[in-house]
Amino acid sequence: MNKFGSYPQIGRRGFLAGSAALVGLSQMPRAARAQPKTGGTLRLSVNQGGTSDTLNPAEANGSQQIMVGWALRNNLTEIGTDNKLKPELATNWSSEDAQTWVFKLRPGVTFHNGKSLTSDDVIASLNLHRGEESTSGAKALLAGVDTIAAEGTDTVVVTLSSPNADFPFILSDYHFQIMPVGDDGELDMSGTGTGGYILESWKPGVKTVLKRNPDYWKEGAAHFDTVELLLISDSSAATTALVTGEIDAVQSAEYKTLSLLGRDKNVEIESISGGFHPVFAMQTSQAPFNDNNVRLALKYGVDREALVKQVLRGHGTVANDHPVAPSMPFYDASLEQRAYDPDKAKFHLKEAGLDSLTIPLSVSDSLFAGAVDAVTLYREHAAPAGIDLEVAREPGDGYWSDVWMKKPFFTSSWGARPVPDMIFATAYSKGGDWNESQFSNDKFQQLMLAARSELDEAKRAQMYGDMQVILRDEGGSVIPFFRNFVYARRADVQHGDNVASNWSLDGYKAIERWWKA
Repeated sequence: MNKFGSYPQIGRRGFLAGSAALVGLSQMPRAARAQPKTGGTLRLSVNQGGTSDTLNPAEANGSQQIMVGWALRNNLTEIGTDNKLKPELATNWSSEDAQTWVFKLRPGVTFHNGKSLTSDDVIASLNLHRGEESTSGAKALLAGVDTIAAEGTDTVVVTLSSPNADFPFILSDYHFQIMPVGDDGELDMSGTGTGGYILESWKPGVKTVLKRNPDYWKEGAAHFDTVELLLISDSSAATTALVTGEIDAVQSAEYKTLSLLGRDKNVEIESISGGFHPVFAMQTSQAPFNDNNVRLALKYGVDREALVKQVLRGHGTVANDHPVAPSMPFYDASLEQRAYDPDKAKFHLKEAGLDSLTIPLSVSDSLFAGAVDAVTLYREHAAPAGIDLEVAREPGDGYWSDVWMKKPFFTSSWGARPVPDMIFATAYSKGGDWNESQFSNDKFQQLMLAARSELDEAKRAQMYGDMQVILRDEGGSVIPFFRNFVYARRADVQHGDNVASNWSLDGYKAIERWWKA
């Protein structure tokens, strides 16, 4: 097999190198963990979602939609518990030039409705995210695709406009779930999939009920008989429900309650390092954020170390206004870390012709535990520079539809992507549907396209380093820290020795991977 061949070769970059570490919080010794078994009910709370959520994966953008989608469906590739790329509905893939990719489909896989998986289903599912009419949040990730064609019923050939050594990683993105094509030629987006669970009821913003798929093709997975996924945006309420046994696991544990939870023998807490990061996003096409001096003032006006210490209680690391985490490939460790400097912030305000700045910053408790606290502290940090950040506390229900990318200055949160190109193409590409800061930089765009096609690792590293500099110094995103995933579960809810760190709750696949002892 050539060097762009099937897994494990394609995983040579060691995404999030090695397995995620449990940072000293788990109560139960690993030797005492029970072996997987089938049965029981998992009652799981998530804190991102709303009544406007949908089962259309093209529009998925919060934990409720992602977790339900992955319980019902599969991708061609996935990030495993060891944080490496693995085959899912594709058994293998290969390419001679990183431009034409051939994916072999797994035989014997059926959808919940009994239909066999074929190349037509894969092509239609991927094409949902392509074309001028597509409104998919992942449209930019497939912008380099020229054609997607079938070779029989079990082979899909994707031809790119230029080489992309990371293309199999892209197909692990949560948007690219595979759905069946109906007799009318239309995709069935009702929830029918090849996944380990079948949809019983769907009440977005409230509760989703799933039943185990007895014919699931994946061995050693989907152990629960029933899963109840509840949206509880208030982390304190979710924690209380966990302690009283009303739910079995919470997506995000309140930092201020960790010491109390740690004394409960029926609860296990885990802190998993990864690339999750909040963003204070400025709409750079609008005044005053169209002036880079204003953007720099806001970047110098935040004390990152204080946020990690006071908001995260040490469960994270400082960030440098770009989304490439230290655990990701091509992270540039030589890049000077921006430090808190109110005098420099004041200087850049004056360069923008301003003596002071008053601006609201939107935030919601539902984004992550401590989100409102982070913005409140940011306001205190920025004040000495003459910046008055008004804390605009928004409701969790509808935040992603009514606030995100609608307000001029708002808070968002992003999970890790396995390679830099995926987050760059999604959130920073010129004209991209999810380019939340409306960032537009010709040099950045040129480097992004060139790095995607560059097969020399050293040259790619230099390009990605240059892109990190551009975002740090000219981007419209204040990225103060990378936050550990801190979640909690009842002690009788178990998982294997490794858990994925690309998203919370085992890569948002706890429903499939965990079990009840």
